[in-house]
Parts: sequence; structure tokens; C-alpha cells
Amino acid sequence: MQPAHTVSVLVFDGMAPFELGTVVEVFGLPRPELGVPWYDLRVCSRERGPLRAVGGFTMTAGHGLDAFAAADTVMVVAVPDVRAEVHPDVVAALRAAHARGARIVSICSGAFALAAAGLLDGREATTHWRYAGLLQQRHPRIKVTPDVLYVDADDVLTGAGSAAGLDMCLHLVRKDHGARVANSVARRLVVPPHREGGQAQFVEAAVTVPAADDAVARAMDWALAHLAEPVTVADLARAARLAPRTFIRHFNRQTGTSPLRWVITQRIMASLPLLEDGALPVEEIGAAVGFESPVTFRHHFTRAMRTSPSAYRRTFRAPGSPRRATG
Repeated sequence: MQPAHTVSVLVFDGMAPFELGTVVEVFGLPRPELGVPWYDLRVCSRERGPLRAVGGFTMTAGHGLDAFAAADTVMVVAVPDVRAEVHPDVVAALRAAHARGARIVSICSGAFALAAAGLLDGREATTHWRYAGLLQQRHPRIKVTPDVLYVDADDVLTGAGSAAGLDMCLHLVRKDHGARVANSVARRLVVPPHREGGQAQFVEAAVTVPAADDAVARAMDWALAHLAEPVTVADLARAARLAPRTFIRHFNRQTGTSPLRWVITQRIMASLPLLEDGALPVEEIGAAVGFESPVTFRHHFTRAMRTSPSAYRRTFRAPGSPRRATG
């Protein structure tokens, strides 16, 4: 049997548990129903003994820095103080892991640890929007991009803060196991498998999940069953049993986006397994999920995923699937 992919995450005294919780939820819970080898999560700390966490509880890490540096994926989800120097032992562990070929990942202020280790020099990177200016000031050799949810440079990945940690973790699952598995994990987490756009748009309006029996949910269910067909606001409003203007107002309030933008996102998500499977040309995939032309499909896909359909296929093609040069 293939050995489990090891993931290590660093904890410290006084940390807030949210981003750590996202890592534990995605990589720490066993998921035998998915039928793929899951991850072996190791919570690590430079410090021994109980560690205080924000909220008034304590935790004890089961591993030290040796295990942290030895994992296949090495994650730093925060630093104790963004204005202080990162402990040299942590810097050394990150450098050793990177030199060994590990995948290095940061979420939120964890980017400051990667920057201290020199792993972001000359790269594009992101962090929580609150810290972007400071990261750029302290590490001018980094190209800090504050308006994205994550930056994937293959061997080093950086994510924005707070809920964007889930986006980063789901992206890692998608890279490792494909869209079908990532979508299954997202459904269990009750979050979208992919959020379009950057972190700035979520500061003022968070995406919410509508109740299963409300008008917006009825329209969503109808749209998902008719993605390959032309879908208009009038169609969605009819499924919701609301006047179009009233439906648009309810939809925007519940989702933070417009009905047709949401439909486009669902079509893109539906295209991912088809791209991975490799059986259909890109042109046919766009039509199969409801885009009116290959040009429209490529435009919306690239805008949402920050890569082209053909590049996505090359990266995430399922083992043994047909190879296609089109797209």
C-alpha cells in the first residue's frame, strides 16, 4: 500500500486556533469513504509541554521540529508576532525541509516564517490583507499580492488569512487527489470547493449557505440540474417562485454574488472532473457544462482559476486518462 502523505503543522504558545483547525479538519480526519490514501497529520512545536491557545485552553503537540521538517508537506499557519524575528530553529527547519524537496505552505501570518527562511525571495506571495504591507516592507524581495486567496508556486504556496485557510487546504487536496475528492471534502465542510476572486471581496460580504428549503436554494438546485442548458435570471426566479427583481435581491444578500456569476462558477466546477478525465476535448467540455462557445469557456475558466483549461488538464489529469493536446 502506498505510504500516507505526511503533513506537519507548527503550533506555538499563545496561538489562535482557527487556521490550525482548518488544517486539522482537512488533513487530520480519516476519510475512508473517499477511497484514496489520506494524509498523516503531525502537529509539531518547537516548545515542549502544554501550550496556551487563545480562548482559554491548552494543547500539547505530539512532535517536535525534527518531525516538522521531515514531512512531505510542511505548513506554518501563523507566527507569534509579525513584527518580531522568527526563531532561528524554525527558520532552520523550514530551510531543511525545502532543501529536501518538501512542499512548503503558509496560511495567514505564517508567510512571515517562510520569508524569514528566504523561501519567498523573488517569488509572488500573499498573506492576510492586514499584514500585506508589513510583509512587503520587511521583505522587499518578495512580490506581495494582497488581493488573492492563495499563490501556488508549486514547491512553495502562500495563503491569505482566516477562512482562506480552507481555500488553501482544499487546493492542496485538489492538487493531490483531483477535483472529485476535493469537492467531496468541500461538501463535508459545507463550503464552496473553489471561491472565485480575491480576499478583498470577502471583507465586506461573506458567502453564506442558504437554508435547504428557501427560494434561493430551490433556484440553485434547479440550476445545477440544468447547467448544460441556457440559464437566465428569469428561469432562476421562476424556479424560486419569486419576481426577478426580488429574486436578485435575495440571491445577492444570501450569496454575496449575482445569480449569473454563481451559475458561471458552478459550470467551471462541473468542468473540472471532465478536464481531469481526459476523454473529451476542451471545446466539448465547455459545451457540456453550458458555455456558449469555447472562447467563453476559456475566458471564464481562466478568470476564475487563474490558469487555462488545458493547463489545468495537464496538471490534474487522472492517471491513465487519455491525453489531449487541444485546448
